[in-house]
Amino acid sequence: MRMTVADVMTTEVVSVTATTPFKDIAEALITGGISAVPVVDDDRHVIGMVSEADLLRKEEFREQFYREGYRPPLRARLRNPKGRQKAEGDTAAELMTAPAVAVSPQASAVEAARLMDAHDVKRLAVVDPDGRLAGVVSRRDLVKLFLRGDEEIAAEVREDILDHALWVETSGVQVEVYQGVVTLSGWMERRTEAAIAVRMTRRVNGVVDVIDKLTWKQDDSAWEGR
Repeated sequence: MRMTVADVMTTEVVSVTATTPFKDIAEALITGGISAVPVVDDDRHVIGMVSEADLLRKEEFREQFYREGYRPPLRARLRNPKGRQKAEGDTAAELMTAPAVAVSPQASAVEAARLMDAHDVKRLAVVDPDGRLAGVVSRRDLVKLFLRGDEEIAAEVREDILDHALWVETSGVQVEVYQGVVTLSGWMERRTEAAIAVRMTRRVNGVVDVIDKLTWKQDDSAWEGR
């Protein structure tokens, strides 16, 4: 079963509006124990995201440019106009990163993880087809996938993949799972079928690794792709 964002996301979301003041945003982050909050309009459409990093730019900019009354040359101040703008921001609209990196509830957990990695963020806004806030998914939410029990993983590999998805003889295959590591042993008719079984097992949510001990009766790999 493919785990989707809807399966792991948080639906009780702390959000702010464009006019929310700096200190109220900071309080929301600290009180909620979160690293970022979505910014929404009056109709709950997500228009941006404010993170801890966005807030910290104010102090960073002040320390870098204004300590002991120092003011750098104009060229240095213009070098990073976006950072300067956020450093001087007082409301969510001035501090936020826009547009927000968002994902659909129907997206797979893997898609969400790739989006986070590509954009170097820790949280994604989850939006419905109209762009309204439906929840938030964090790196911690995705890590929870690896907390699935070994028996649950083994059952999915056996029932969903070996018994139904492959449509080939799999009675000779044994499945063992320990600490999320799946060991496939025994035999299958063809080498290519064994390779497919291993690939599909790697895609099961919660699988840390797959140890391939499968043998086969017929090596048909030379014919693959012909």
